Amino acid sequence: MTDIRRTLLWVVFVMSLVLLWDGWQKHNGQASMFGGAAKPAAGAGGAAPVPASAAVPGAAAVPAPAGAASAVATLPAAPLAPPSGERVTLTTDVVKATFDSLGGSLVRLELLAYRDTVDPTRDVVLFDQSAKRLYEAQSGLITTQAGVALPNHLTRMSVRPGPRELAAGANELQLRFESPAVDGRQLITTYTLERGQYTIAVRHEFINQGGTALSPQLYLQLVRDGNPAEGGSKFYSTFTGPAMYTEASKFKKIEFTDIAKGGDLHDKTGDSGWVAMVQHYFAAAWLVNTPGAREFRTAKVGDNAYSIAMVMPLGEVAPGATKVHEAVLFAGPQQENQLAALAPGLELVKDYGWLTVLSKPLFWLLTKLHGVLGNWGWAIVALVVVLKIAFYWLNASAYRSMGKMKAVGPRLTELRERYKDKPQEMQQQMMRIYREEKVNPLGGCLPIFVQMPFFIALYWVLLSSVEMRNAPWLGWIHDLSAADPYYILPALMTASSLFQVWLNPAPPDPVQAKMMWIMPLAFGVMFFFFPAGLVLYWLTNNILSIAQQWFINRQLGVIGK
Repeated sequence: MTDIRRTLLWVVFVMSLVLLWDGWQKHNGQASMFGGAAKPAAGAGGAAPVPASAAVPGAAAVPAPAGAASAVATLPAAPLAPPSGERVTLTTDVVKATFDSLGGSLVRLELLAYRDTVDPTRDVVLFDQSAKRLYEAQSGLITTQAGVALPNHLTRMSVRPGPRELAAGANELQLRFESPAVDGRQLITTYTLERGQYTIAVRHEFINQGGTALSPQLYLQLVRDGNPAEGGSKFYSTFTGPAMYTEASKFKKIEFTDIAKGGDLHDKTGDSGWVAMVQHYFAAAWLVNTPGAREFRTAKVGDNAYSIAMVMPLGEVAPGATKVHEAVLFAGPQQENQLAALAPGLELVKDYGWLTVLSKPLFWLLTKLHGVLGNWGWAIVALVVVLKIAFYWLNASAYRSMGKMKAVGPRLTELRERYKDKPQEMQQQMMRIYREEKVNPLGGCLPIFVQMPFFIALYWVLLSSVEMRNAPWLGWIHDLSAADPYYILPALMTASSLFQVWLNPAPPDPVQAKMMWIMPLAFGVMFFFFPAGLVLYWLTNNILSIAQQWFINRQLGVIGK
C-alpha cells in the first residue's frame, strides 16, 4: 500500500512537471506533446505582415434563396501593400474606433476602460493595423456572376459628414460609408456605436440601379496575425485564434496552424451561427442572429496572417431594388453575462477548458459574492471559504487519515530499517500495523483527488475572468490579473505549502520524503509569476487547510511528531 501511495505521488509530481513544460513549449511556438497545435511565433522584429490575399479556399456554397447563384464566390485578393484611405475616428464613453474609408473597415479599436498590461499608461488596443499588429474587421460583397464586380473591403468609399464624438446626453454615434455607384451598383455601410456598449450595429445597403438582376453575397470577416497578445505569461497558456459557433457543432476553436495546413476542421455551412477571434480576456465577433443560410470560411491570407469569415447570400436584387442586411460586430471584454445575451454560445469565447460544467456555476457564485462584498479579492477569499465548508467532512476524513499515518510514521521507519533486506516481510508487517491502527494509507489521497476538479475549475475561472483586470484587493495589490509586484503573496503561498508538508506524515522512503519538500518549492517558482488573484486563491486554500489539519492533528495528539 505504501508503494501505491508513493507511486500516486510520483505520478502527480511528474505530470505537473510535464504540464508545465508543455505550457512553456506552446507559449514559445512549439508543438504540444498532447497533439495541440503550436502558436505561430512572431515574425522577425515582431512585425505583423500585411496579408497578401484575402481569398478564401473554395468550399461548398451555402444554399441560396430562390434565384440566387449556387456556385462558390471567392473573397477579393489584396495587394501586398494595400493603400489606406481616409481614417475616421469615433469616440464613445467606452471605445475609440478608427475606420478606414478603404472598404469601410474597422482598423483600430481602443478599449477606454482597460489598461494595457505592458504599458499601463495606454489603453488596451484590440483592433490594430500597424507594424506590430494586424487585426481588423472587414466586410463587402461578392458574387459568382461572371463579369460583375461588387464593392468590397478594397473599394475606396466616401465618408458622410457627421459628429465624431459622442455628445453629452446622446446615446449613439453613426458613421456612414458610400461606395461609388459603378454600373449602378452601390454599397452603403453604416456603423452605429452606442453609449456604454461594446457592440456596433452594422447596416449594409446594396442598391442595384443597373439593368440586370444581381445575386450578391455579403461577407463579414475578421483578419488577424498569428502572434499571441502582448503581456502573456510563460508559465500558463491561453488560447489565441479564430472560433465559431453553429447549432450542429456548437463552439469550436480553430488553431492558426490548422488553418495554415488547410485542415477541414469546422462546419462549412449552417442556418445560424457566428465567427470570432479570441484572445486572453478579449474577443471580437461578427453576429447575425436572424436565421438564414451562411457559409463559414477560414484561410491563411498572408505570411502569418489568418482570416475567418461568414458569407451570406442576400438573394436576388432586381433592377431598381435595394437589399438591406443588419449585423452586429462585438469587440470588447469577455464579460460572460453580457456575452450570453448577445448570441447563443457567445459566452463560450471565455475559455474554461474541459471543466466548463464546473467553472460556470463557480463564476456565478463568485459574481454573487462580489455583489455582496464589492471587491473581487475578498470575493475570491469568500469563494474558497464556501468551497472549504462544502468539502469540510471530506477534508476532515483525509486529514484524520494523514494524522494517523503521521502517528505510526516512526514505527514504519523502524520496520524499514529492520526489514530492509526482506521487502516482502516488511510489507506484511506494515499491513499488520495498518490493520491494528485502522489506518488507510490512501485515505489522505482519495478525498483530495475528488476535490481537485473543483479547484482546477476555479483556477480557470480566475485565469479567464476579465473582471480581475485592474481590480484591486488591498494595500499593494492593485491588479488581481497581474503578478504581485513585491512577491509577498507567492512567498506566503510557498511558506504555507512547506508548512503543510511538515503537518503531513513523513514518508518512510527517504527519496519520497525529499520529493515532498521539493514539490512546494518547484510550484512556488511558478507562482511568483502568476496573477495575484490566482495566488490569493491558493494561499487562502492553504491557510484554511492548515487550520483544519492543525485542529485534527491536535485532536489525534500528533502535532510535532
